[in-house]
Amino acid sequence: MKFAGIITEYDPFHNGHAAQLAAARRAGAECIAVCMSSGAVQRGGVPILPDAVRARAALEAGADLVVALPAPYACATAERFAAAGVSLLAALGCDTLVFGAETPDAALLQQAAALLQREELQPLLRQKLSAGMTYAAARAEAAEALVPGMGALLRTPNNILGIEYCKAILNQKVALQPMPLPRWGAAHGGAAGEHDGTPMASASYLRQHTLEEWAPFVPQTAMELYRKAAAEGQLLDAQKFETAVLALLRAAPPERFARARGVSEGLENRLAAAVREADSLEDLYTRLKTKRYPHARLRRLVLDTALEFPAELPEPPYLLVLGARKAVLPRLKQARLPAGTSLADLMRTGEEARKIGALHSRAVDFSSLCRCKIRPMGLAFTAKPVIL
Repeated sequence: MKFAGIITEYDPFHNGHAAQLAAARRAGAECIAVCMSSGAVQRGGVPILPDAVRARAALEAGADLVVALPAPYACATAERFAAAGVSLLAALGCDTLVFGAETPDAALLQQAAALLQREELQPLLRQKLSAGMTYAAARAEAAEALVPGMGALLRTPNNILGIEYCKAILNQKVALQPMPLPRWGAAHGGAAGEHDGTPMASASYLRQHTLEEWAPFVPQTAMELYRKAAAEGQLLDAQKFETAVLALLRAAPPERFARARGVSEGLENRLAAAVREADSLEDLYTRLKTKRYPHARLRRLVLDTALEFPAELPEPPYLLVLGARKAVLPRLKQARLPAGTSLADLMRTGEEARKIGALHSRAVDFSSLCRCKIRPMGLAFTAKPVIL
């Protein structure tokens, strides 16, 4: 391994993330590139922390380069999220993909990825779905029926994403070697813990607590960045986010619900009816909830509809640099996609780049509206990259 890649959100960057970067270095990485969600996040929202804060936290903890996972891909299913990240890191020239997993066995995760590609899985999957199961549960049971033991791998969040990374590598036929690492000290969404005397907590755990409660679980340099961002009003205001989403949905014409990404089986009608009655986002999610659709899918559906993310997207058409060490910037010349720090310049490289850039900018503008101190439009074009 010489050029490692990581696909992530860093919302917030914490001690576990720093330990992952350090592990990649110990394994031989001479350069570490991070593909980081920008403008939106996979849980169906916008980042708590602005891009520049998260990018700087990563660089100061040991990353060398941070590129954007544009908003339409960042707020997508695990499969689409993973595929876009793999595509971008492969285009950069990374040779290894580093990620956390509950089962850090690369061969086993690759075996599971190959299993998901087998044609005989599909009738079993359809049978489980017809019984009213969620897609994730149905897929796990179908996999277990074909290869006993595989179902357990597909029931934990980091394994699921890791398997999607392996599947994307197979599908795209790219030269990325999976390198799964264990989650140290704290499970995804679980209680806080420690590893080698260092306090550990997942990002989902931290997001449920106040900023000052983050302090033991994040690097000191990152905590200083977070406090500064809070003092400047840059953190997410959940109430503004809720009002903005509901306002966009209430103003939407009926046809927008029908063409929203992720809509199927009359879900657009359920969404339109729920929007008319809901008095909060949680109320909206509750009105949409059924046994078939998990909460995360509904959150993404709501944000996709509000921001008009289309169902079909091209492969990521450019590499937008959010931050870098100066010494690493020459690597961009060898990238297999247009790469740079200017979104405006990248959007001029082709029609697909223009389309994705416009969607991404829309999400960044929306995110800017949802800060404690509302920020101006156009930050996707005017924000300066973090250069160390």
